[in-house]
Amino acid sequence: MTIKVDNDIELKQLEQSDAVDIFKTIDNQREYLGKWLPFVEFTKEISDSDSFVASVVNAPEDRFEYVFTIRKGGEFAGLIGFKDTDRLNKKTEIGYWLSEKYQKQGIVTRSVDKLCDFAFNTQGLNRVQIKCAVGNTPSKNIPKRLGFKLEGIERQGELLTGNVFTDLEIYSKLKSDYSIANKQ
Repeated sequence: MTIKVDNDIELKQLEQSDAVDIFKTIDNQREYLGKWLPFVEFTKEISDSDSFVASVVNAPEDRFEYVFTIRKGGEFAGLIGFKDTDRLNKKTEIGYWLSEKYQKQGIVTRSVDKLCDFAFNTQGLNRVQIKCAVGNTPSKNIPKRLGFKLEGIERQGELLTGNVFTDLEIYSKLKSDYSIANKQ
């Protein structure tokens, strides 16, 4: 499955062959990506990325999550997708990361907006949330730009590299928020 974001950006459903691009990007940008992404520290070999992709691609139906590569002009730029989806309560969380060279172009903002459309209008979900480390300003500006509501702080909600806990800001958007924003 592919979701077209705009003329240059598309979200392509994760495939096993994407593990190479994922690993190369992480391996070449360890310091940059590792500041906010705990998994970077544990991604030491291509087999680690292979295992991650296999866990997504081969997940049983009841635990399946939509995860996409972000591609700009056909080139790998990062990952975005759902996590911890609760189908019974019709809610999910969106997580994302982007290669340093693709930063500050609005790519993730537009991609999150498209993924919200997919969540609300195709998957029938009612709530999408995004969690961002309190100090990660570029990441938390995305839900703010898209009209997500800040719900509060999850104290010491994520363990970062160096065994340091960080607080997380929790943002949410409801289907009714999305519908109202798109009618204006």
